[in-house]
Amino acid sequence: MKKQLKKILQPVMLPYWWQDLLLLVPRVVSGYLLTADFGAAKFGLPWSPPENNLKLFEVAYWFPNDVAEYGGVFALFPAFFAWMGAFSEGVGGLLLIFGLLTRPVSILIICTMLVAAFLQNGNEGMWNILPSVSFLWVALYTLFLGSGKFGIDYIIAKKIKP
Repeated sequence: MKKQLKKILQPVMLPYWWQDLLLLVPRVVSGYLLTADFGAAKFGLPWSPPENNLKLFEVAYWFPNDVAEYGGVFALFPAFFAWMGAFSEGVGGLLLIFGLLTRPVSILIICTMLVAAFLQNGNEGMWNILPSVSFLWVALYTLFLGSGKFGIDYIIAKKIKP
């Protein structure tokens, strides 16, 4: 069990600290935008706008209806997919900032951004899918590289004995 956990958390070790610093910047900026803006608007977090009247971990009333319009499996379980999408943005963005559970969170963000880019905004032109695709690219590199040396995953992985 410890071996699998270490494998999930251990980031790819880059040769120079400044390389990790360069990778930290888009991870933190993306995480901040996801949690403070995109997630907070539709998911109840302590920093959600008060006018949204969302309780902790509550999804905005309109979001499941939007998700149901994507059709297919999304129409069958709109509340579940709305909650997962809002959670991956709100909580996932926060975890991305701290570099905690970076790879599992990256998978959630990738799934959410694929849906946002191609089902939610796909018919609205390239400029409208740009934010979703930008978050998708950051989540892809964090999926493969992990948090880097400037993340909690790195600290935890160092403490796990093989």
